[in-house]
Amino acid sequence: MFRNDKRLSFLLTFLFFLSLYFFLPRTTFGAFLKFDKTTVSSQATQTFTVDVTVDAGTDQVTSTDIWIVYDPSYLEAQTVTNGTFFPAVTSNITSGKVSITGLIVDPGTYKTGTGVVATVTFKSLLNGTNSLSFDCRTDVSNSSKIIKNDVNATNIIECSKNVGATVTIGGTATSSSSSTGTYATPTVSSVQPTVAGTLPESGIVENIARFAIPGLILLMIGAMLRLAL
Repeated sequence: MFRNDKRLSFLLTFLFFLSLYFFLPRTTFGAFLKFDKTTVSSQATQTFTVDVTVDAGTDQVTSTDIWIVYDPSYLEAQTVTNGTFFPAVTSNITSGKVSITGLIVDPGTYKTGTGVVATVTFKSLLNGTNSLSFDCRTDVSNSSKIIKNDVNATNIIECSKNVGATVTIGGTATSSSSSTGTYATPTVSSVQPTVAGTLPESGIVENIARFAIPGLILLMIGAMLRLAL
């Protein structure tokens, strides 16, 4: 009788840990866009470059559309150089906006992790402070996107995670630093991204449990087999 009670106890414990493994919420990291620097200092009439980076989070991605906006009274985008993350990159420059598209070439392939999609060269025009930010609106077609590797080509970008850059221009200029343009620059997101490969504090317990459970399950199975012999 005592032996049967021990077997029942191990069986119930095994089923408990098994249910935790399958029903415990999984922590995921959303995809977002960022520049290689969050602050830039420049002199009027000088040029500077920023790398435009995509972070796929925990997903596989096949393409991205990137729309960078800024005040053309202060900055002028001059060139776009293709990065190495996507094998095919196209771009277009208009006043106050740069559009970049990066995508895979071979069907069935995808990209993961983080990489530079393109490098943009800007020229500083006037003294003052301006922002480089991403036009990201999920309800608008001509807006930043990150496309997942699935049959629905799901847009998985998390706009709140995008990280822009603040550009401070000083030195010789053709206008005072108090000058302002009429272009409305979208607000640069203040939300800092989760660094790939690390776990947010709110997910530490869940992840420890998730990775420990398979070992506990194997331990329980071994114990049950010993009792059965």
